[in-house]
Amino acid sequence: MKSNISRRKFLGTVSLGGGAFSMAGDEAGESSRRPNKLSRHVNIGTVALMNLSAKSPQDMVQQVLQVMEEMIPYRPDIICLPEIFAYSHIAGYRYDIREVAEKTPGAIVTPFMNFADRHNCYIICPTYVLHEGNVYISAVLIDRQGKIAGEYHKLRPAEGELEMGIKPGKFPPPVFQTDFGKIGIQICFDIKYEEGWNYLKDNGAQIIFWPSAYAAGQEISSRAWRHQVYIVTSTQKDTSKICDITGETIAQTGRWQGNWVCAPVNLEKAFIHTWPAVSKFPAMRKKYGSRIGIRSYTEEEWTIIESLDPDLKIDDVLKAFNLKSMHDFLKELGIAHGLNGKRASGAG
Repeated sequence: MKSNISRRKFLGTVSLGGGAFSMAGDEAGESSRRPNKLSRHVNIGTVALMNLSAKSPQDMVQQVLQVMEEMIPYRPDIICLPEIFAYSHIAGYRYDIREVAEKTPGAIVTPFMNFADRHNCYIICPTYVLHEGNVYISAVLIDRQGKIAGEYHKLRPAEGELEMGIKPGKFPPPVFQTDFGKIGIQICFDIKYEEGWNYLKDNGAQIIFWPSAYAAGQEISSRAWRHQVYIVTSTQKDTSKICDITGETIAQTGRWQGNWVCAPVNLEKAFIHTWPAVSKFPAMRKKYGSRIGIRSYTEEEWTIIESLDPDLKIDDVLKAFNLKSMHDFLKELGIAHGLNGKRASGAG
């Protein structure tokens, strides 16, 4: 459907309606209060090591397992743990990475395999992994049955880690298919480089987990909106958080929350460019009513369209109104520019 009115005239018209094309309220908060779980709502748990200390790696493993037990009443679908958590916050502890690196499953990973099987959830368990004679900082993905579903080896070790003998992982990073959708993993210093994040988004990851030694703050928020993915951090210090595709924080650890949070995210959600899609919003509301949520960001000119009905797929909504996600829109525009599909940021 081609609009026959100008952008200026349209915006002038709707401004008289008192902001008819925006939604007030906290979108994540409204979703979390709905009593019926939507078909692609995923309950995500994450852990922070803030204020935890241990006498040995085995002691830290037991403490983290106790923290995870606290979130089980919230029925997490997946729980992410911090980067090499078992070897962190242990005063005076010294180790050789070749002596502690394990051929999975080993001493660190096995207790979490048992936990995953017992509580029917996925777990991302980062540790030192020995693979083909090399030591990697890796994130081991454990499935709901307590079996290893795959491993991600950190692409960009920090300088000190390279000096310790840590090897960089090989590109491209794996995209893992879970029973709720596709996910990816990056670790700590990977945040400084583009290639892993771009690859995961281009290959369908909707959630990217980021175990780390530090919290990153605005770096994480920026990655989320630039790639239009949920990002879940799990850190050795400061806060761990679940970040929306807009870069906003859905939930995070802290002084009052303690060492874990668990919150739902909705994967039936699309991030689109507001103009000229805004001209179709009245018809979309008329067709779907309360089955969808539409939330526009004025200055950024982003809009989030979210399915609030388990029988309504967001891809079907976009197709019905000939709309494209921001990712697809910019990719196609890049091809038209002769840039081989290279993407810009999420800005208009």
